Amino acid sequence: MSRVDPPALYAFDAAWTCGRRAPLAGTDEAGRGALAGPLVAAAVVLGRGAVESLADSKALRPERRELVYRGILDRAESLSVVSVPAWWIDRQGIGTANCVALERAISLLEENAGCYLADGSLRLGRGIESLPGADACSAVVAAASVVAKVLRDAAMSRLAAEYPGYGFERNRGYGTRDHRLALAELGPCRVHRLSYAGVRSG
Repeated sequence: MSRVDPPALYAFDAAWTCGRRAPLAGTDEAGRGALAGPLVAAAVVLGRGAVESLADSKALRPERRELVYRGILDRAESLSVVSVPAWWIDRQGIGTANCVALERAISLLEENAGCYLADGSLRLGRGIESLPGADACSAVVAAASVVAKVLRDAAMSRLAAEYPGYGFERNRGYGTRDHRLALAELGPCRVHRLSYAGVRSG
């Protein structure tokens, strides 16, 4: 696990807003590569004061991620979350779903932000700039990644109770060996992405 310097994340955001209109809103998603469950996007504008241990969600252990999530809720000036279900992903494609989720998350807090930054390299509307690896260098994008990940994990835990046997509480819908074995035995359920390779065949 790489070490992350939280002050550097805030310094990046301060530098990014130079020549742009503050405040900066960051957006990121969770669940793009999963075989089941929703795609969840979040957008965040942070207020004054630093969120302790803030980092990209992938650099945080689950227990630490939960603590950081609570810190983000305490410090956020504005926050939005958008969830796109599996059936919509099947109908429109994951690329479109990803763009729509990120753009919608930003649109919900446009009145509270001056400029926008998304993780990745997607071409997004509404004046949203994209930067690969932004979740590892921007405080607001890192915050969005944590919010999206924590809320999606919670949603998958709830779906595990509704659709037992797939291990959603462990694999979060991703194509782990156990998940694929369950697919081969049980077949897909209503929250699987039927357009994804391997879902129907397990």
